[in-house]
Amino acid sequence: MAFLMKSMLSNQVKNLGLGGGGEESKEESAPSDPAAAAGMTREEYEEYQKQMVEEKMERDAAFAQKKAERACLRVHLREKYRLPKSELDENQIQMAGDDVGLPEDLQKMVAQDQEEEEDKDSILGQLQNIQNMDMDTIKEKAQATFSEMRQAAEQKCSLM
Repeated sequence: MAFLMKSMLSNQVKNLGLGGGGEESKEESAPSDPAAAAGMTREEYEEYQKQMVEEKMERDAAFAQKKAERACLRVHLREKYRLPKSELDENQIQMAGDDVGLPEDLQKMVAQDQEEEEDKDSILGQLQNIQNMDMDTIKEKAQATFSEMRQAAEQKCSLM
């Protein structure tokens, strides 16, 4: 319904000549030179184009660097969790050059993770895990291990 009203009203406004769209004037003398179209001299336009190319190259280099940093992080995580390596990540790192490393924020996070893992692997960390375990579970594990060792010994030793 709204479409019908809009089309009827717009047709009436066009007929009145109050700014419809039927009498659009186009410039026939559009300059073919891009420098003139931009309102610059030829030298200014060339300098502008050089600046645009340089800025694009800088953006591309920064983007490649970020991609390489992300790839470096993925490689680090794959090594940490023993996952298969990716050739795509290695290629991105090589394309960016040898100066690729983890960003400072990520280095801090990795260092914190390593400290937490070292704490868990230490004796104190294991003692804390034992405190959290149920004694019945510990007994069952110990009995299962003992019975397995006993069966293995009986199979190997003819005296038992």
